[in-house]
Amino acid sequence: MIEEQKNNPLHGVKLEALLTDLVDHYGWDALASAININCFKSNPSIKSSLKFLRKTPWAREKVEGFYLYKFKRLPKPDDEQYELPPRDRTIPLHQKPRDPVVIEVDKSERPKRSKPQPKATGDASFRSSPGHSDAKPAANKSSASSGKSDDPWAKWKSKHSK
Repeated sequence: MIEEQKNNPLHGVKLEALLTDLVDHYGWDALASAININCFKSNPSIKSSLKFLRKTPWAREKVEGFYLYKFKRLPKPDDEQYELPPRDRTIPLHQKPRDPVVIEVDKSERPKRSKPQPKATGDASFRSSPGHSDAKPAANKSSASSGKSDDPWAKWKSKHSK
């Protein structure tokens, strides 16, 4: 008796080939924005990503799901199939892969790494809280002549200093 082979689109596809296809088509920046996994964001390489994905089942499932439903654009699985990991899912024989989804990467969306700011030194008014008597901000000559203060806490200080 001959059994009908189930249509498993990931059958025989190695993780390295899958990842290489994704990187060749999208690049690391697009993968990092589409799949929020740190191995695609900081110093990415095929070797280091494979090492991480082989050790981390949830990340591997994310990448395999992306490959099936974004890169191959297969229809989303039904509830029964959704419970299975992507490697164990099957699709009907009449459904064929389509063109990959286009992913736009906006450089302004990526968080910029900022250098830590040096600690303020010198002026004591920056370090102490506004209610202390030892902190006296320097008066601005232009604000003193106009009667307005640049200090946003001036009204509060005058009420609570009595």
